[in-house]
Amino acid sequence: MSTLDSMANRQPAAGRADPPAPHGETVHDHRPFERLAVLRIAVAILGAAAVWFKVYEPIPQVSLIGVLTLAFAGWPIFSEALRNLYARRMTMELSMAIAILAAAAISEFFTALVVSVFVLVAEELEHLTVARGRGAIRDLVDFVPKIARVRRGGAVLALPLEQVTAGDLVLVSPGEKVPVDGTVAAGHSYLDQSRITGESMPAEKGEGAAVFAGSINQMGLLEIRVERVGRDTSYGRIIDAVEQAEQTRAPVQKLADRLAGYLVYVAFAAAALTYLLTHNVRDTISVIIVAGACGIAAGTPLAILGGIGRAAKLGSIIKGGIHLETLGRVDTVVLDKTGTLTMGQPMVTALRPAEGADAADLLRLAAAAEARSEHPLGHAVVAEAERRGLAPPEAQAFTYTVARGIAAQVEGRAVLVGNRKLLADAGIAAPARTQDHVGSDIVVAADGRYLGEIIVADPIRAEAQAAIAALHAMGVRTILLTGDTRAVAEHVGRELGIGEVVADMLPEDKLARIRKLVADRRVVAMVGDGVNDAPALTAASLGIAMGSGTDIAQESADIVLIGNDLFKLVETLRIAQKTRAIIWQNFSGTLAVDALGIGLAAFGYLNPLLAASIHVGSELAFLMNSARLLAPARPAEEGASPPSADV
Repeated sequence: MSTLDSMANRQPAAGRADPPAPHGETVHDHRPFERLAVLRIAVAILGAAAVWFKVYEPIPQVSLIGVLTLAFAGWPIFSEALRNLYARRMTMELSMAIAILAAAAISEFFTALVVSVFVLVAEELEHLTVARGRGAIRDLVDFVPKIARVRRGGAVLALPLEQVTAGDLVLVSPGEKVPVDGTVAAGHSYLDQSRITGESMPAEKGEGAAVFAGSINQMGLLEIRVERVGRDTSYGRIIDAVEQAEQTRAPVQKLADRLAGYLVYVAFAAAALTYLLTHNVRDTISVIIVAGACGIAAGTPLAILGGIGRAAKLGSIIKGGIHLETLGRVDTVVLDKTGTLTMGQPMVTALRPAEGADAADLLRLAAAAEARSEHPLGHAVVAEAERRGLAPPEAQAFTYTVARGIAAQVEGRAVLVGNRKLLADAGIAAPARTQDHVGSDIVVAADGRYLGEIIVADPIRAEAQAAIAALHAMGVRTILLTGDTRAVAEHVGRELGIGEVVADMLPEDKLARIRKLVADRRVVAMVGDGVNDAPALTAASLGIAMGSGTDIAQESADIVLIGNDLFKLVETLRIAQKTRAIIWQNFSGTLAVDALGIGLAAFGYLNPLLAASIHVGSELAFLMNSARLLAPARPAEEGASPPSADV
């Protein structure tokens, strides 16, 4: 019932959970007056029974027990009503206080006490529901260890997390939680990082692999070089997002507050009209009691908190309630290609050995020649050889020719690795490039004989096709904007089913296109990962950055997908749409209940007790509707789920 001044902007009052604590501190959900609140309810019930049975009535027309009980049990209601009156805010607390005092004024002390019991019980149930949402924050904060084992000066020290700095080496044993973000300096293991990325399966981690705070080491000992600590970690940013959701108010929350205020005015106007027409005080009091917007005033911020917390568990950082609300209205998703729809780094996608040549030998010799190269395509060849467990021999000689490639001596063989011009200059015939693939082809020859070609490309993310299909199924328009060539962009568009593809775009071109879409009244979400995406991310209705993207892209974005799983965008969009649907269900339900209740009360069909029951019952129903978002995520939400998965 203390609901109009929503959780986002209320001062902590008696019986309220404490606000979230900074990272590394415990978030207490203690309520110092909880026992007093329960005592007030018990006293109100006993007082109502005493008034009903007229246990002690020394003063005619005035129930002494009723007055004393109301003074003690109703004090939280009256004190908050006085604060609202002093602040010139028309709230439900004020209307309920007036109704209780009006009932007492006409000696309806039993009615006044029972209404007070309803109000106090509803307060406690609301506290429990809100505490459940804040419990998500407490669980997040308490999950990360406060102590880290750090290797310093040849010794291993157990240090508080705030004393750990970037560059330190942290040891994590099997079964322990990773306390920092960093890279594996030594060791090999599998980490459960479902709390950060939403992945349902443990991720393999070896030397050089990135690890996140909050992950659980499942097997071997890891030595991690620290990159980020505390609030700077991915896990810390998740906590920030959930906390900010409680501290910032989305436009829909402001609308909920305004609507609640309007409904109070409507209730008083209806009560005044009822009294003028009927002169029945009981019916007038019933009108005031039955009307209320507690469900929307409390349910709206609770739904937003639940939606952001649920998205955080999937690995999506939403930086405030306003962004969750905007995401729920998105009708156009604009995507960058490199690093968003694709992996963002060259990889070997095909080996095409010549007739009579061996694929493994083709790759092994090419990797040997490319081992000293700094070219990204050469790195992709070497990485593929390592992935396949091949051991490339060391090249005895190495010569690099610009715009041609590499000539090397490998195991006494003259090896050429590069483009077709390199082989043509050496008088070696190579088949013409085919058009059945998109990417770069590296041709290889040894001792004057053509061995084959290696296709290197930026592969499309495994989940991208399903994610795009799911967006289309939800009625969302998708557009691909990329600085890559038209051939590559159209190939990716065809593979993923994106109908609108624009290539050869500079950052200012992307920015202009986004502004045009927004000007056309589209609600646009821009998804990108690079520095060149930052202006477009800022100009869009909503900016979404991939977790693997640059720092500037992540800072410019309103939402960050930590796990780089594009399907998390789909799941987060579903959560946002469900949150928005729940909020509007509460809005329409409140209006319907109030209209019906005021009508019934005005015509004498509701007494004050029944009116209070309807008021409290509807409030709790709308709170429980919002609390559905606090339920644990179903398996479909853990990791990349199929397009048909529901939130």
